[in-house]
Amino acid sequence: MSQNSALTPKQRMLNAYRGVKSDTVAVAPEFWYYYPAKLLGVDMIEFSREVPFHQALKHAFEAFACEGWGAAFPAMPNPDIEGSGEERWVSETRLECRSVIHTPHGDLQSASVLDREEPGWVTERPIKDLTRDLDAYEVYSLPDPEIMDVTPLVRAWEEVGESYLLEAWLGVPFFDHFGSGREGALQQAIYDLYEHEDRLEAFRRKHLEHMVHKTRLICERTPVESLVIGCSWSCNSLISPTLWRRWDKPVIAACAEEAHRHGRLLHIHFHGKCMDTVADFAEMELDCVCPFERPPGGDVEGLQGLREVARLLDGKVTMNGNIHTVETLIRGTEADVRREVQEVWEAFQHTPRVIIGTGDQVGRETPEENLWAMVDEARGLGPTG
Repeated sequence: MSQNSALTPKQRMLNAYRGVKSDTVAVAPEFWYYYPAKLLGVDMIEFSREVPFHQALKHAFEAFACEGWGAAFPAMPNPDIEGSGEERWVSETRLECRSVIHTPHGDLQSASVLDREEPGWVTERPIKDLTRDLDAYEVYSLPDPEIMDVTPLVRAWEEVGESYLLEAWLGVPFFDHFGSGREGALQQAIYDLYEHEDRLEAFRRKHLEHMVHKTRLICERTPVESLVIGCSWSCNSLISPTLWRRWDKPVIAACAEEAHRHGRLLHIHFHGKCMDTVADFAEMELDCVCPFERPPGGDVEGLQGLREVARLLDGKVTMNGNIHTVETLIRGTEADVRREVQEVWEAFQHTPRVIIGTGDQVGRETPEENLWAMVDEARGLGPTG
């Protein structure tokens, strides 16, 4: 498609989310941390602390002349807590960050590591004893949405313009919200769901109310067209469809309903296996879900799997993703990339509800020629729907 096309990258993404035909299918590699940092020539510590995330994504999407999506974040002040912290270099490449959060219900201690080569990771989580620490974690992690500052979100949205679809970050589903704070992480958090069900159900209700409240305020206070809910462990691969429906689906459905009430869109990131819950996505009428990964990480296998996804989504939800980030983009050839693009197109060419994207984040070792092959093959497919 020529550069004189009437549609911008952002417009093509929004058309796909809304089920509106476009001049050409959107092609949106998930550039998140690795590739933008590589293109900018900065290490991961500098990237996380010095580079505005929305600007880094803008640089990456424009470098490959493609569509894309990213997230911008409102500021969430919390007058009910006070914090202190310290940092120390534990090696030439690693910086340890320790913090103490003081709440009316006690102190919470946590720690993480920043690394020049990799995105940071958590080494100590604040909820050590659930009975003792959960009230403090609630105060810390669920501040009053009414004092949310949307200024940085709106500023980022304005700076990105039409380069790609910048969405408002809402947060994560309940299990991720709770589990990310629980010492012992995924495994311990699953045990807690059974051992402290009543207490966690009360926390889940507060989390749902918080997320819906944020959704309403973002819709009322900003012009941002689309909101996004992320995913860490909240997927079939890790907590099972049964637990996802019990603990996480309600908040996603409630946020979708609230966003739609204001004429806005909701996008869900749901990595790992997804086939058992694709029908749930259609039931909730989510506007877009990504990334519908191929095996072994996911369970959308080849053209047959894509056709089943298309059948289950039933034209109600936009599919974004499915180009394998490791086996195809990193280890494969340009021909492998083009073949997978064609498979996505063959399964979804009857509907405008398709974005050719990647099965999660593009690795920094991805050959540039494979990314160009992905974009070029998609550009030759023609109009959507």
